[in-house]
Amino acid sequence: MQASIGETICVRGWTATVRPPTSYTSELKRQQMVEYGETGPPSAYQEDHLISLELGGAPADPRNLWPEPYPRASTVDQIENALNDKVCSGQLSLADAQRQEAALKHSYG
Repeated sequence: MQASIGETICVRGWTATVRPPTSYTSELKRQQMVEYGETGPPSAYQEDHLISLELGGAPADPRNLWPEPYPRASTVDQIENALNDKVCSGQLSLADAQRQEAALKHSYG
């Protein structure tokens, strides 16, 4: 994936071309909330990627998607964008950015 970042994750708007439809993610979020015992309303969560699309994560794989509560989801989105910027500017390898992102999200639980 590192070799193709100039044609994928570093192209403005690329994530929109691979993002799964909300009909899929909304239903998956509801299913996962039941599985995980989340009792809040679905609107209080964002169906988020463990490895974000900005860092080449699998768009529709349920193992890469999970319901992340707001406002944490908004904060993490900013970190995902910052990691993407570092990868695309050559400051950080894609693999290192993915590891950092996964560690961050696992630390939040």
